[in-house]
Amino acid sequence: MSQFYEVEPSLENYWRGIILFGNNVASYKFALACALYELADSNNDFISLEQLAEPFSRHICDHLKEAPKQTTSSSSKFLTSCSDFNLGKIDQDTLNLQTVRLGFQNVIDAFHNVNRHEIAKRFFIDERKTAGKGIRLTNDFFRLTESDAFPSFKPETDARWKLVESAWQMGIARNLLHVEHDAKTKGLFTRISDRRVNITSSRDSLNGYQKGRCFYCFDRISIEPGDAALADVDHFIPWSVKHIIPSINGIWNLVLACQGW
Repeated sequence: MSQFYEVEPSLENYWRGIILFGNNVASYKFALACALYELADSNNDFISLEQLAEPFSRHICDHLKEAPKQTTSSSSKFLTSCSDFNLGKIDQDTLNLQTVRLGFQNVIDAFHNVNRHEIAKRFFIDERKTAGKGIRLTNDFFRLTESDAFPSFKPETDARWKLVESAWQMGIARNLLHVEHDAKTKGLFTRISDRRVNITSSRDSLNGYQKGRCFYCFDRISIEPGDAALADVDHFIPWSVKHIIPSINGIWNLVLACQGW
C-alpha cells in the first residue's frame, strides 16, 4: 500500500492513500475528510472541535439515511445520537455536543495511519489537549487545496465511502464485493438478494486509484461532467470477448482513459 504514494510522493497521492487504504472500522475517516473539504476556505488554520462537529456529523447523518451500518462494531453511542437526530429526537445543538464528546475519539488519532503506519505527511495536527481543543491545519493541507486534483477529492471520497458501506451491508470483506459497471449510466452496482443496488459513479470510484491519470498514456483526466478532459470508462479486456470471460463487466476490468482510446 505504501508504494501507492512512495512511487509518486505527491501530496495528492498521500491524501488518496489515506482515503483508499487507511483502516476502515467505521466511516468516520470519510466524514472527517468531507468536513475538511468544506473548511478548506477557513481564514484560520485552527479549527475547534465545535466548528468541526457540524459538518462532520452532517455527513454521517446523511449517509445513515441510506446505509444504517456505518461501523463494524455492534453498537456506537455516537451513531445512535446521529440516528436520533435524523428521527427528530434530538436537536442540532445536542448532536454537536455529542459529536464533540464522542465523535472524534479515534478518527483524529488514526486519520494519517495507512497499513498500520503513519504516512510521511500530516495534513493537520491534533491539538485537542490544548486550551482551544481542536486541530490545526498544516501548510501541506493548504497546498493540497491549491492542487488541480482537489475538486475531485470529494466525489472520490464519497465513492470510496459507498463501496465500503455496501460491503458492510452485505457482511463481507471489501475485496469480496462483486461490483459491476452500467455502461449507460457510467455507474457501479451490486446485487443483494438478486436486487440491483446502485452504488456510485464508476469515474469517481476509479479516479483515485489511477491518481487522476489516463490508464494508457498517463495524461491528466477529469471526472467533472462537461470537462474537455472527461475520462471514458474502458474495459481493459475488451467487451467483445465477454462470452469467454463472464465477469468481464466487473470493476476489476475497468479503467479510466482519455476519450478516444
